[in-house]
Amino acid sequence: WNPCGDDAFVCIRALTMSLGSDSVATATSVAAGVGPSNEHEKALDFANYFVSYGYIYHQKDMLQDRLRMEGYRTAILNNRACFEGKAVLDVGAGSGILAIWAAKAGARVVYAVEATSMAKHARRLAAANGVGDVVVVLEGYMEQVTLPEQVDVIVSEWMGYFLLRESMLDPVIAARDKWLKPGGALFPSSASIYLAPLCSSLYAPKLREFEREVSGWSHFKDFMGRENGVDISVLDAEWQQEQRDYLLHSCLWQLIDPAEVVGEAARLLHFETATVTQADVATVTRPFELTISSDSEVSGFGSWFDTAFEGSPSSPASSPVVLSTEPPLETHWGQQVLLLHPPQLAAAGDLLHGDFTLGRQRENHRLLALRIRLRHTRPATGEEVYPERVIHYRVD
Repeated sequence: WNPCGDDAFVCIRALTMSLGSDSVATATSVAAGVGPSNEHEKALDFANYFVSYGYIYHQKDMLQDRLRMEGYRTAILNNRACFEGKAVLDVGAGSGILAIWAAKAGARVVYAVEATSMAKHARRLAAANGVGDVVVVLEGYMEQVTLPEQVDVIVSEWMGYFLLRESMLDPVIAARDKWLKPGGALFPSSASIYLAPLCSSLYAPKLREFEREVSGWSHFKDFMGRENGVDISVLDAEWQQEQRDYLLHSCLWQLIDPAEVVGEAARLLHFETATVTQADVATVTRPFELTISSDSEVSGFGSWFDTAFEGSPSSPASSPVVLSTEPPLETHWGQQVLLLHPPQLAAAGDLLHGDFTLGRQRENHRLLALRIRLRHTRPATGEEVYPERVIHYRVD
């Protein structure tokens, strides 16, 4: 068969899988990371994460995402009964667009909480769009802001790459537990993550890039010895591992062509925002089972997410909305690709199964570390096609 075109078959060969070092486990440790606990850590967190959201150009990237905007706009404006006369909280309000829509849907008051200087722009935008008397913009961390009342509805666009990158669900949960009235609604009301096997178009070019880096190191090593009299060969293994982690074991953003998907997607995770806890999403381990649909070279996994806007049992949405990032849909989130290095040849009906662990990096709670324990079996014959393997990834 011709699984991914002629380019892909150069990928199938004997590549070492023995890493010979603890560096991978250290670099991709899966941990129940926590947020900043003191003023110094908060300042670092602001500098490393929040500060970029204070720039209009960053907000523009999200505001020009048509599907994102359409999903939230429809969910809010087509479900006016969930908002009319209500107190609403917008967590991580950014430029205040969701707060403006909530006000236009008839909210009595909207508290728009934003941690960055974008708050001043949100305040001006609300006034310029005729809802400055409804939208109350509060600048600060959600966990530290005090509201004058409890709210009926929480709206927030908290999703990051791989759904949970950036850990912006944490302040939504904190706000829900402290400020949402019993029976209140959250928009979105639920979220899910999916995983599918890929014959990825990214694998061959990333492998070639890796080989160029390894070859380039050899030339650099010769230069260091010849010109500077320093032997750096003791770093050979570390250099290769560093490049392998970066090029082949890092989560990659891509708009996946549906033709690259070689099996049905499985839902890895689902939760309701009304009941999920921070512990539920800090470290997640789930089994998975993927059935290969056609003879293929499996060179990666693709992941995407969706969120649903259904209101709450006491305040249901009359027009539920699902915001999906499934291929071939194009959003600023794209889809995420985890390359399988080296790839595995699979026949139709083969099973890729095991467990998937998603957690926060120890060194930065806003970034993710993934671990996949993978088995490849052929139900038709009962054989194990490839030995079990464990692969670590970073979502930086």
